[in-house]
Amino acid sequence: MVAVRASKSLTFLVQERALAVSMGSALVFFVAGDHWFDGLSHLGAVILLFVWLFVVIMWSAFSVVRHADSLAVRLGEPSGTLILTLSVISIEVMMIAAVMVTGADKPTLARDTMYAVVMIVLNGLVGVTLLLGGLRHREQQYNLQGANAFLAVIVPLAILGLVLPRYTQSTSDPSFSTGQAVFMITMSVGIYAVFLGIQTVRHRGHFTQPALDVDEDRAAPSDEHAGPEPRPSAFHAVMLILYLAPLVVLAESLAYPVNHGIEVLGLPHALGGLIVAVLVVSPEAMSAARAALLNALQRSVNILLGSALATISLTIPAVLVIGMLTGEHIILGLTNEETVMLLVTLLVSMLTFAGGRTNVLQGAVHILLFLAYVMLIFDRA
Repeated sequence: MVAVRASKSLTFLVQERALAVSMGSALVFFVAGDHWFDGLSHLGAVILLFVWLFVVIMWSAFSVVRHADSLAVRLGEPSGTLILTLSVISIEVMMIAAVMVTGADKPTLARDTMYAVVMIVLNGLVGVTLLLGGLRHREQQYNLQGANAFLAVIVPLAILGLVLPRYTQSTSDPSFSTGQAVFMITMSVGIYAVFLGIQTVRHRGHFTQPALDVDEDRAAPSDEHAGPEPRPSAFHAVMLILYLAPLVVLAESLAYPVNHGIEVLGLPHALGGLIVAVLVVSPEAMSAARAALLNALQRSVNILLGSALATISLTIPAVLVIGMLTGEHIILGLTNEETVMLLVTLLVSMLTFAGGRTNVLQGAVHILLFLAYVMLIFDRA
C-alpha cells in the first residue's frame, strides 16, 4: 500500500512539474522582479527574461488545456470545449490587464491582441487545421448549423467592437464613449449568454460531430481525447485554478520585456498583441489540429470558432470595464488596412463554413490571409 501511494505521488509530481516551475517562477519575479526590470538595458538580459517567462507561461497554458481536456472527457461535447475556451480566455484577459497597467500608456494593446487572436485563429489555425485534416482525410464533415451559429454571432460583434469605433463621432479618436462602452459591454455579454444557452442546452446537437456518409470510404471520427486521467473531476478543476493563479504575476512580469522591445528597441507596436495572442491560442491550436487529424472536425470547429467568439464577446467587455475602473484609455477601432483584413477574413470564413465539408483548398486560402496579416505587421508605412 505504501509503495502504491509512493508511486502515485511520484506520478503526480512528474505530471504536474509545470505547476512547481510556474509557482516558483511567479515567486521569484514577485520578490526580485522590480529589481531586475528597473535596470533593463542589456539586450541579452531582456531576451533571457522574455524567453524564461514565455516558456513558463506557455507550459502552464498547455497544462491548463490538459486538465480541461480531462474534464471534457467526462462532460462530453460541447461542454468540454466550452471549459477549454473559457480557461484560455481567462489567460488572455489576465495577460492583457497585466500589460495594460504596466509601463507606459498602451491604449491600443487590447485591440491589437484581440485582432491578433482573430487573425491567428480564423486564418492561421483554421488554415492549418483544414490543411492537415484535408491531407489525411481528403474531405471532412462538420455540423453546418453549429458553425453557422458561431459565425452569426462573431460577425456582428467583431464589426461592432473593432470596426464601428473608427466611424463613431462621439470621441476624437477610434474609441467608445462611456454610453457606447456600456452598451457594448451589456450586449456582448448578453448575446454570449444566449449563445451558451443554445450551445449547451437548447440546440446542443448542433455542436456535435455528424455521422459520416455511409457511401464514403473515409475513417470514422476517432476519440479526440487521449482519454481521461485516473483522477476525479474535482481534482482537474482545482488544478485548473492552481495553474491559472501564478499566471497573473507571470503575465505582469512578461509585460516589462515586451514593453522594452516596443518602446526602446523600436519593434512594431502590434507585436505586443501578437505575442500575447500566440501565448493564448497555442494550446488550443494543438487540440484543434489533433482533432482534425482524428477526423473529428466538429471539435476543431468548436475550439477555433469558440475561441474567436469568446475573445470578441468576453475580452472586449473585460478590457472596457478595466479601462473604466483604472482610467486607462481604450482604443478599439482598427486601422484601415486592419479593417480590410478583418472583413475579408469574416467573408472567407462564412464561405468556408457554408457547405458542411472542408478540404485543403480552403485551408490554403486561410493560410494565405494569415501570412498577409504577418507581413503587414512588419511592413507598415
